[in-house]
Amino acid sequence: MRNALPPYNRLPRRDFLKQVSLNVLAGTALVNGLSEQNTSKAGEQPKAKSGNGYQLGAFTKSFQDMPIPDVCRAFQSIGLDGLDLTVRPKGHILPENVEKELPEACSAAKAAGVKILFLTTMITEPDKNAERILATAQEQGIDRIKIGYYRYKQFGTLAQQLKATSKQISKVAKLAQKYNVLPCVHVHSNNFLPSHGTQLYQMIQDYSPQEVGAYVDMLHMVKEGSGDGWRQGLDLLAPWIALCAVKNFAWERGEGRDKKGHQKWEVKTVPVADGISPIPDYVDALRKLSYEGIFSLHSEFKGRHSWKQLSTEECLAQTAVDAKYFRSLW
Repeated sequence: MRNALPPYNRLPRRDFLKQVSLNVLAGTALVNGLSEQNTSKAGEQPKAKSGNGYQLGAFTKSFQDMPIPDVCRAFQSIGLDGLDLTVRPKGHILPENVEKELPEACSAAKAAGVKILFLTTMITEPDKNAERILATAQEQGIDRIKIGYYRYKQFGTLAQQLKATSKQISKVAKLAQKYNVLPCVHVHSNNFLPSHGTQLYQMIQDYSPQEVGAYVDMLHMVKEGSGDGWRQGLDLLAPWIALCAVKNFAWERGEGRDKKGHQKWEVKTVPVADGISPIPDYVDALRKLSYEGIFSLHSEFKGRHSWKQLSTEECLAQTAVDAKYFRSLW
């Protein structure tokens, strides 16, 4: 049997979930009232509510079954500053629809009193979709995006692969500069390039922080460097850090053993305060580096990689709990 979560991090009571569902998904006066308090004047971007200079949003992947205006109101109702919006295949907005739908999303965000903080894309090369996304982002005042992923392939050729990937990133960066949008490279564990912070430093050290940004990650960097590798990665990447993912994980014993008799283990996403990643230490390290940028809560609590299968309403409620905990650290 799995250990129960500490009281602080359990999902709010059923009454809270019901209230969230009714207020957010149905758009009641409670949510509308909160929105009115934070809506900017015409022609102005909503201001971040965070008192320390940073902005806290959430990744919309787990909320893609909700229309974007509902997501905006939902995020505002739990005190978030904005959205990390998916603009990619199978995303909230498909790349081919970005010119029409991103302005609509930005208008919905403004009406709800939040912002589209940045876009999560799958851009890996300067193609037509990339140009379409970047041009529209510039028009809407969005100054950074997460680009897509590059994979580690043949063993024994990593050095060459890092050089080749760095050149691919430079091509995306050149196009992004045309639109004054910063392309940010996400650190993602397993067979991704980069899989850890030191590797990302190797890849972008020849580019200025105005050309390429680092998207650091509290889960993936600790998973690949749980002792002190995550902190050393932050140290190296300090000038480039432009985005930070907030999430946590735990190891869970898998079913059975492999063909050689070794126990199988699986990684599960868990509430921010309950995992292996030392979130308070990670925050302290970022504070020492004077980072006060954008944070994105990754409430990836659907599917087999989650410690528990949550509904959309439950994901929202857990995001509220995680946001409260994260803000307490600042």
